[in-house]
Amino acid sequence: MLDRENAVLRELTKKFAPLEGKVAVTGERRIFAEVPKEIFMDVIQYAASGMKFEQLCTITGLDAGEGLQFIYHLANEEGIMLNLKLTVSKDDPAIKTVTGIYNGATFYERELEGMLGARVEGLPQGRHYPLPDNWPEGQYPLRKDWKPGTAELK
Repeated sequence: MLDRENAVLRELTKKFAPLEGKVAVTGERRIFAEVPKEIFMDVIQYAASGMKFEQLCTITGLDAGEGLQFIYHLANEEGIMLNLKLTVSKDDPAIKTVTGIYNGATFYERELEGMLGARVEGLPQGRHYPLPDNWPEGQYPLRKDWKPGTAELK
């Protein structure tokens, strides 16, 4: 029943040995993979061009306590969702932009910068999103340690 999903799982783990045991089919048309930072760009590039996961649906950002997690939700023409999870340290929340792979990633990545304090390397300069341009630096409202009322607009 889950032949297509298991084929994606097998292809990813065959192409990227570090993904062995880190990819799971969680249901019909649903695949989750925890991807190490060192190979993340290679995996997402391969998913897009080699496996035809050509649509970036969204990027979910989470404060996981010890680090920040980013889940890139990708879809192919068959409606299979491949969810690639990347975890980074809060001390060094740097990730690379995927705008060269998915043009529409700009707003998602700006949201990760403003709301969680991610540093998206390679993202062209632009206005804040979704926060106002006069939002104070260093205030990230989706971080667990952020306190409402501590940010005064400039």
